[in-house]
Amino acid sequence: MNARGLVHLLIVYIVWGSTYLGIRIAVRDGSGFPAFAMAGSRVFIAGLILLTWGALAKKPLRPTRKDVEMFAVCGLLLWLGGNGLVTWAEKRAESGYAALLVGSLPLWTTTLESFIDRRRPTLRLIGALLIGLAGIVVLNYPTLRHGNRADLLSAGALLLAVVTWGIGSVMQKRRPITLAGEVSSGYQLLFGSFFLIAASLITGEPRPHPTPDAWWAWGYLVVFGSVIAFTSFVKALQLLPVHVVATYAYVNPVIAVLLGWLILGERITPWTIFGSVLVLLGVAGVFHEQRRRNATKSH
Repeated sequence: MNARGLVHLLIVYIVWGSTYLGIRIAVRDGSGFPAFAMAGSRVFIAGLILLTWGALAKKPLRPTRKDVEMFAVCGLLLWLGGNGLVTWAEKRAESGYAALLVGSLPLWTTTLESFIDRRRPTLRLIGALLIGLAGIVVLNYPTLRHGNRADLLSAGALLLAVVTWGIGSVMQKRRPITLAGEVSSGYQLLFGSFFLIAASLITGEPRPHPTPDAWWAWGYLVVFGSVIAFTSFVKALQLLPVHVVATYAYVNPVIAVLLGWLILGERITPWTIFGSVLVLLGVAGVFHEQRRRNATKSH
């Protein structure tokens, strides 16, 4: 297997797994960074960096009308609905818990695609989806039983974030953008930043006064989370089989839980362990069923 591709995949494992920790540090109580303002400024700068990179690499920058429409949709669903809600939820929710819920994304996208295609899911796929959903219930059981209204709102925001990110991902997959990956992502980030900043203004967030730790986390999210890890993800897809790259969906939540425990002292309870195992088993089952279906189509 390609060694350079494995290095890029390792970067995706570690950096994308650590972004949940970065978000938590940037927006937790006392950080001085309102959630939507932090997310909006972060993706705006990252979008400018990627577009500048594309221009220096002499990539085509002019989008078609359909591209612009998709940038707007992705900005709304992926970045406001997905990233924005995750960031807002992490004002209270622990980073590892957030990552585990977001790690259930393949469960939702597969369900949505089956519904759109009017394709009856196999019994194996139904079993995988039920296992994954059981894991989500287990992860949320302590919050449902003992959490206050703010905790419940955070959990609801994370689940809504996963659904909106899944819808945006499926739409983009079915209406591919004509521009290069870096340029496309740059435009999507810029559109997303406009929606996020609008959300900050509409919700009346206070003026940011970030602490030094929050600034460091913000910078890490811009440079490593949005630029370096994305580039490594693109390179890994070019150098490795897709099913190998897709393993980041299993690894990122585990990295996030471990970093949250090591750095912020976040709790790892029996509910966390059992729920995460069920979610990851469900995701693994979904990927296995997708590979089996794709192999059947190719013969």
